[in-house]
Amino acid sequence: MTRPTVAIAIGRSNYPRMFSQAAWDMLDGFADVVHHDSPEPADHESLLSLLHNADGCVTSWGVAPLDEEIVTAAPRLTAMAHMGSSVKRFVSDAFWQREIQLTSAGITLARDVAETTLGMMIVGRKRIIPLSQNVRAGGWRESPTWDQWDARELTRSTVGIIGASNVGRHVISLLGNFEVEVLVFDPFLSEEDARELGVTKVDLPDLLQRSHTVSLHCPSLEATHHIIDGEALSMMRDDALLINTARGELIDEAALITELSKGRFFAFLDVMDPEPPAADSPLRSLDNVVLTPHTAGCIENCTRMGELAVDELRRHFAGEPPVYRITREMFDRIA
Repeated sequence: MTRPTVAIAIGRSNYPRMFSQAAWDMLDGFADVVHHDSPEPADHESLLSLLHNADGCVTSWGVAPLDEEIVTAAPRLTAMAHMGSSVKRFVSDAFWQREIQLTSAGITLARDVAETTLGMMIVGRKRIIPLSQNVRAGGWRESPTWDQWDARELTRSTVGIIGASNVGRHVISLLGNFEVEVLVFDPFLSEEDARELGVTKVDLPDLLQRSHTVSLHCPSLEATHHIIDGEALSMMRDDALLINTARGELIDEAALITELSKGRFFAFLDVMDPEPPAADSPLRSLDNVVLTPHTAGCIENCTRMGELAVDELRRHFAGEPPVYRITREMFDRIA
């Protein structure tokens, strides 16, 4: 039986970060491999030649989209395994018309984002950062900073999850160890699914008014643009913690700056709009917001994604169902 040919389009400089030896061994067990011989991800012209005789391909951040010209130049291509978060910009109408199987290894990335989110919840509720700065400045517990940002526990608090996405569901799972009440706002979440997750499905105002911690995990869509606007922010508790590890466009940043300037609540932002924030943005100077440079997902070691991407291709060529297939019909609900 002829072995399929799999093209790796992510650029050789990304190999150590994305592929473990186990992934390479698995790939070698069922396919012949062709490489994009450049340190950087394949651009449009490179894909034209790289995919010409490929039956499957592995893509990731920075690879050019598979537009009509590239799909036409790849007559044998039947499967694409993507490593990263959103797949939207990597495919085209021509891709779907050919019925090429698309899978995403982003479900493993969700674990990293969820773990970072949990860390932010714990550190944010304990007010670790402002209290540490206060101690550095010579203070201790008996100080204005302690009164303003008194340390609190995550345990037995109320956490609001906006979006029962892969990340949101991982966060919910991690919260199982903390005896918290979890509220979820997600129009696509059924009452039955909510019961299975052990959460309470609520509307957005209810979530904002009741939650000690509000964490965003929904995709950036027209319907979710500025879902957290001035009105929503005004509903939040004075002692709340707001976390965004999803997309910057979900929050009206001007309205957020206004509310943060009042000193009512604290925020951890891993994503902003725009990125990076302007050099003179108040977000850079307010003492009740922590900014991180879009690092909630895997940074150094993303090999779980490589292993899943390769296994998805193995499944495809063995006639087995994929673990996480992306269909055209799903695009209205994903990032």
